Amino acid sequence: MNEQKTKPEQEKRRRGWMIALLVAVAVLVSAAAVVITLDGRHVRFHVIGAPEMTIGYRQSFRDPGCTATSNGKLFGEGKYPLTVTVEGEVDSSRLGTYELTYRTNWMLRSYTAKRTVIVADLEAPVITLQTKPDYEPSWFTGYEEEGFTALDDHDGDLTEKVIRREGENEVTYTVSDAAGNVTTVTRPLVFSLGKPEIHLLGDQDQVVNASMSYSDPGFTAVDDQGHDMSAYVSVTGEVIPYEPGEYMLTYSISNRAGEAVTVVRNITVQPVRNPDTVTPDGKIIYLTFDDGPGPYTAQLLDVLKKYNVKATFFVTCLNSDYENMVGRAWREGHSIGVHSASHNYYQIYASEQAFFDDFNTAEDMIYRQTGQYTNLFRFPGGSSNTVSSFNPGIMSRLAYTMTNMGYRYFDWNVTSGDAGETTRTRTVIANVKEGCSEHRVSVVLQHDIKDFSVDAVEEIILWALNNGYTFLPLDESSPGMHHGINN
Repeated sequence: MNEQKTKPEQEKRRRGWMIALLVAVAVLVSAAAVVITLDGRHVRFHVIGAPEMTIGYRQSFRDPGCTATSNGKLFGEGKYPLTVTVEGEVDSSRLGTYELTYRTNWMLRSYTAKRTVIVADLEAPVITLQTKPDYEPSWFTGYEEEGFTALDDHDGDLTEKVIRREGENEVTYTVSDAAGNVTTVTRPLVFSLGKPEIHLLGDQDQVVNASMSYSDPGFTAVDDQGHDMSAYVSVTGEVIPYEPGEYMLTYSISNRAGEAVTVVRNITVQPVRNPDTVTPDGKIIYLTFDDGPGPYTAQLLDVLKKYNVKATFFVTCLNSDYENMVGRAWREGHSIGVHSASHNYYQIYASEQAFFDDFNTAEDMIYRQTGQYTNLFRFPGGSSNTVSSFNPGIMSRLAYTMTNMGYRYFDWNVTSGDAGETTRTRTVIANVKEGCSEHRVSVVLQHDIKDFSVDAVEEIILWALNNGYTFLPLDESSPGMHHGINN
């Protein structure tokens, strides 16, 4: 009976303890909940490094890691770190954005933090310049590309996308990859011959008198390294030195690329002002002798000297053995003029240049004998000749250009007839007397290579002196007695 009563009591007591224990646990849990609520306890992650990172393509990546602890207002940070696991991966061999997730469990809850990792192409392409041994560019040939390559870690070979710009002293190469990374390299150009500069000698703007030739003062050309490049200069343009006008000469050096260095000289050809013609007072005779000197010139000079008469000799180069007579005539006060070197009409009147060449040959002979040049001349055949008609207009052009150059040409108004009409001295004398009687001022044509004509001179002088004539040599102001030009 007592045993049966004891067991229920024991069971009742055990249930009481259980209830008490549950109440205590509930109280403790409630108290803990109150504490946690008041503490505001939570999980705090510490992501090591930047939460968003950018790494280069194929760059090795090592996760800096992440830690986690509990943390509250009342009790601060927990003493022991929480266990953190990592989810996700970063593949640096592929461009893109990756996410790493850090996870921990605490108080029956799961907490996470994240890190973003961007794999980007950060490296610019590499441009490699190639060189050729012993290659030296020059300004003339320009630069011939020696070669280059452009490689990018991600995009591969970008050589064909290189933009090449050639400057005066360098070449610039630029390339951009798909990510926008830009590379620029420069190749300096060292030329064996650089860009030249042309320097004109003499004035750049010239005013010159009309003449038979124009002499360019010249030029020099050097590059920036001091190399003489004058031989490469080409001169274009023309100066017609005997025709008054405005002319231009262009000096230039060009290279294979079509670049040119150019300098211009402006030339003004102006006519020479001739002295005004002066007609002397009184009765005047100008004795003139063509085609010499010759074997009879000395005899003629003796006669002229005897009577102190001054004459004019229009000389040739046909008798070199007697050229010394030109010097004698000049020293004795006679005028010397050019007639012709060759007296070959078809050669002389072939062109203006042919005339000038012949004329200058005679001028040079005169200079050798007298020490000076002359501005006096007589056209072979006279200005009215028609033998030059094989070259239409040549006489008109020559009369114009020779006058512009300061030369004075003389025809005649009295002929002795010794050019083919007669071979008699008496006829020569008669022709000269008759002709001079018709003019107050006479320019007489004779030839000192004709002995019968030279024999007539003394009597002509005596007749003229006895009749009040004065003999004079021609000069630049003397009357030209010009004929009408027929060609």
